[in-house]
Amino acid sequence: MKKHVVFFEVEGGTDKGPDGYRPDTLPMLKSLRKRGWMAEVIFYADEKKDEIFERVVQDADAYVSRINPGNLKDESAYFQLLRQLCEFGVKGMPHPDAMIGYGAKDALIKLRDTPLVPEDTFAYYDIASFKKNFPKSLKKGERVLKQNRGSTGEGIWRVQLASDSEEAEEVSLNATLRCTEAKDNHVEEHTLETFMTFCEQYIIGENGMLVDMPFLPRIKEGEIRLLMLHKTPVNVVHKKPAEGEDAFSATLFSGAKYRYDSPEEWGGLVRSFLDSLPVIMERLGGYNLPLIWTADFILDTDEQGHDCYILGEMNCSCVGFTSQLSLSENVADEIISILSEVESMEQLNNR
Repeated sequence: MKKHVVFFEVEGGTDKGPDGYRPDTLPMLKSLRKRGWMAEVIFYADEKKDEIFERVVQDADAYVSRINPGNLKDESAYFQLLRQLCEFGVKGMPHPDAMIGYGAKDALIKLRDTPLVPEDTFAYYDIASFKKNFPKSLKKGERVLKQNRGSTGEGIWRVQLASDSEEAEEVSLNATLRCTEAKDNHVEEHTLETFMTFCEQYIIGENGMLVDMPFLPRIKEGEIRLLMLHKTPVNVVHKKPAEGEDAFSATLFSGAKYRYDSPEEWGGLVRSFLDSLPVIMERLGGYNLPLIWTADFILDTDEQGHDCYILGEMNCSCVGFTSQLSLSENVADEIISILSEVESMEQLNNR
């Protein structure tokens, strides 16, 4: 083992501190160096892709991706580099296809027939199916539409009927809707027809699609985020939306209040989620779990009147822990543990 880990960042972006780095990157480097490992940051750029590949393959055991794909002009080139590194034996944290699988809202569709996701959750991969089926699902009640790769609540809409007394099987195109975006809880009124036309932008393009889920009113009690370090929950963030009839967003930018709890305080949720990990891994491509990732849950009530938890989304592209930088010590230990396990497996296979 080379005992060398590379952290990928990209220059610029709103996630950087005054020194040009993400605030949680350098603490991880320092924690690894304290343990006798070499750790460095490489700033990715498309024009340096070949040079970066040669250097990392020669020097490193693993990479840790700390790039928000939204800060890249073309994420496909970056993911191509990561795939090549994995193919040449560099341990991906995470593998780029795991990053896509766990980070896209499409994951909810792959988990639809599990207790994690409601059965009446739908996916629209083309405009025709969206326009054909969304008026029918909206007839069932309030819905939430989610674009596939959005972040910070952008492109996530709570959709309510403002007026529709028809007895038809689907909502009419001229029905008035109240549409609230999770980005900042602002409300817009549209007809169903104009809103669906507006939403076409989320379906067009590479990885474009929309997820259509029932709105869960108990979001007002708070969204529960599990912060996972590989296969271990390290904390729980309880995110309570701002007050207001239409507010449902659990982002800080929208005014939500955050509370940090220990996993032990949410024992039922944690146990059920850990029990689900084998199924999640299988459904999302069979890749190793990401190094740092999150799973967001919303409280609901089951048919027996008991509390249950519905998976709203997962994220592993570049999960931050800037409010708890001491976790860098745990991250360093987990990186070393993962790589030691990989080395042990390789030695067994070579006997």
